[in-house]
Amino acid sequence: MAVANCHPAEWEARVKLAACYRIFDRLGWTELIYNHITLRLPPEAGGDGGNPHFLINPFGLRYAEVTASNLVKIDLAGQVIGESRWPVNPAGFTVHAAIHAGIPGAHCVMHTHTTAGMAVACSAQGLSMSNFYAAQLFDKVAYHPFEGITVHDDEGPRLVRNIGDKPAVILRNHGLLAWGDSIARTFSTLWLLNRACEIQLATLAMGAALPVPEEIQRKCTRDSLQFNPKFGAGEDVFAALTREINRIDKSYRD
Repeated sequence: MAVANCHPAEWEARVKLAACYRIFDRLGWTELIYNHITLRLPPEAGGDGGNPHFLINPFGLRYAEVTASNLVKIDLAGQVIGESRWPVNPAGFTVHAAIHAGIPGAHCVMHTHTTAGMAVACSAQGLSMSNFYAAQLFDKVAYHPFEGITVHDDEGPRLVRNIGDKPAVILRNHGLLAWGDSIARTFSTLWLLNRACEIQLATLAMGAALPVPEEIQRKCTRDSLQFNPKFGAGEDVFAALTREINRIDKSYRD
């Protein structure tokens, strides 16, 4: 079921974002009906430069229920554009809105509460640069202290200041976040960060971790396929996962 009077660029964005929600569900990156992936629509698809429009999941649905047509279009204030039978979670868009508005190039924002991600976010050490995945994130990880449930707009400037230009974010005592100029690049950053957290948990269960020297971290980050435009900057990975979702259930396209 298509959205009435939907610009082709908006529909394309809806389908790709709905696929991303289903990929998250497949990976187990879900938290009941909570957490969000938001995507800024291109100008031709609605909203001008001063009032951009975004897509967000309907509050109340599991990720497995998200489709292209039931994604909700909102403005930077979180107000619904057009019609939707579903509300938007105000706590969900507060953080996303601040990043979309405050960081140039933050067209997509993803946030998760995975067990591994939250465990590292709650640890005093933070991310240990001691494994293959963490080594690909040299100078790309930011930290933001926990300020409670994210419903207060005044947290936004502090969050943006702490993030700077780093696309992988550890929200202390809270979870993981990534932002980028596309769904694929943002997903790749988040996947690396979450995978690094998973390996860190497994490593620490065995004892002290063996750190990766900084010069090797720098080299790994330069060589990482996830950030190299020559290899699609995550587009190939996202396309492969989308094909898998297509084989399982194409209803996300509805």
